[in-house]
Amino acid sequence: MSSALSAFSSLSSRRRGAVRLAAVTWVSGLVAAGVLAGAGSAAAEETTQSQGGATATIGGLKTYGEAVIHGDSGDQRVSAGLFEMSVDGGGTLQTYCVDLHNPTQRDAKYHETPWSGTSLGANKDAGRIRWILENSYPQVNDLAALAVKAGVKGGLTEQDAAAGTQVAIWRYSDGADVDAVDPQAERLADYLQKSAVDVAEPKASLTLDPPAVSGHPGELLGPVTVHTNAAGVTLTPPADAAMTGVRIVGKDGKPLTAAADGSQVFFDVPEDAAAGSAELTVQASTTVPVGRAFASESRSQTQILAGSSESTVSATASAAWAKKGPIPALSAVRNCAKGGVDITAANQGDEAFTFSLMETEYSIPAGESRTVTIPLQEDQPYDFTITGPGGLDKRFTGILDCKTEAQASEGGDAVQTLSEPSPATVGGSVDDTNLAATGGSSTTPLIAGVAIGLVVIGGAALVLTGKKQSPTEE
Repeated sequence: MSSALSAFSSLSSRRRGAVRLAAVTWVSGLVAAGVLAGAGSAAAEETTQSQGGATATIGGLKTYGEAVIHGDSGDQRVSAGLFEMSVDGGGTLQTYCVDLHNPTQRDAKYHETPWSGTSLGANKDAGRIRWILENSYPQVNDLAALAVKAGVKGGLTEQDAAAGTQVAIWRYSDGADVDAVDPQAERLADYLQKSAVDVAEPKASLTLDPPAVSGHPGELLGPVTVHTNAAGVTLTPPADAAMTGVRIVGKDGKPLTAAADGSQVFFDVPEDAAAGSAELTVQASTTVPVGRAFASESRSQTQILAGSSESTVSATASAAWAKKGPIPALSAVRNCAKGGVDITAANQGDEAFTFSLMETEYSIPAGESRTVTIPLQEDQPYDFTITGPGGLDKRFTGILDCKTEAQASEGGDAVQTLSEPSPATVGGSVDDTNLAATGGSSTTPLIAGVAIGLVVIGGAALVLTGKKQSPTEE
């Protein structure tokens, strides 16, 4: 186990907001976020940068063959094929890897994620990967017909089909010099690579837009628009709705318990309600579109969806309200194009919402919305809490994982992975490397240190932990 390392610093409080640089600790390759962040942060509602959809736990490779990665240091033999994930609430997903040189963490939790929040966002060939998924196994389960199309003599087994498909994907996702060991699988990989054309990113299985709203008591706060491929969704009101009197309603003010794609829903807050916040949960059962990305919060290799059973998908939206002053609605999402996390603040109050970020002061006038990007280093763990009027208290944690090894090399920066594959000579006696199934190892690097202090003035406080380096340029 790697030794733990921590660092901390603090600054004096400033007006209603406070600056606190929290500590970060790495244990067996996983960041222990929240324990050292202090009582205020520990009590915060923890969320990820997922915009809704399926959440699943990876179970490992299920159908696979072998491949060989050719590199400057020699050849490495790896397993290549389909992973299986168990969806929270019910359902099963099949996925391929789109991050060859990064291992999977055992039982890692994954969230459906737009391409912009992964390495696919900066990959001009991402659309070709989706074409491969739609035109190969398991979407095409007639392996005899697939073999004929690919010119594979002797037919394809499921293992051949999975390995060939994964190899073709790696050539586009990682720019890898990789071949399938089995000749039939290699022929399929060549066919898929040469035939692939650009296809648009699929829409999410379920999202809510915007994910946060705000306003005054006595108003309908919203609208929040439902976007889904499901036939319908169920709406679960805030847990304390009976005490606060907050209702989920349509534009006409009538209570809603169900909705459909394109529906607009609102938070109906009583006029005499004290300043506060609430959260709506939306859930549905549907098949997740092929080509949707899945990212983890633990630097486990990014996956892309190849097949889905009927699965549970969900999304949340929050509302904040107050009678006067700034009333911010806050949300966050990864932005790999800018190498950071976007914080969006919409102010529906009657006073400006002002805060300082990275030594720059921002002021959001009443009735306006702004987005601020927190630049981060690749592979940098982050942990920040946003608090505001009415008990608004949200915590965002994760690791910025926006580049594959090839993308990082193009930018002149090397990617640190949680474990490196051990050399293996093809056909030799050295144990073969199973990159796809490898978990964190004792070689996990310690990435620690204080990164950024976010000074927040207008009734909000942000806390961020991570690697002490200069921010990346946008």
